[in-house]
Amino acid sequence: MTIYRKGSARWEGDIKGKGTVSTESCVLSQTAYGFDTRFEGVKGTNPEELIGAAHAACFSMALSLMLGKAGYKPESIDTTAEVSLDKKSEGFAITKVALNSTINLPGVDKVKFDEIIQKAKLSCPVSRVLHTDITLNYILNN
Repeated sequence: MTIYRKGSARWEGDIKGKGTVSTESCVLSQTAYGFDTRFEGVKGTNPEELIGAAHAACFSMALSLMLGKAGYKPESIDTTAEVSLDKKSEGFAITKVALNSTINLPGVDKVKFDEIIQKAKLSCPVSRVLHTDITLNYILNN
């Protein structure tokens, strides 16, 4: 089974121009992005922020799935993904993603939990598409 999802972007002008991004679901609809939102802290989104949100969401869902298969039901999973964009000799590159997660899950064995969360880090589809260093720090509240 293949599932298709679409996102789109429109760009106007040179590198200092402006653009908008939209999603098929219309959650994002002509949301501003540009050089200034990516490099100068101006309000709007940027590709790295969108990758971070997608990675945090994907990882949280993968962890929930794997915990469920092991017989656990988390109360909550809160994840951030900090995406590092660095200047390289050949241009900019995403060099690292740091996942930070806080999980509320009563009654889980900590060793078993660590095994499951490490597997979720490697197996979430967004982790698999990113060819970069992915680190994981977590707080387990049980």
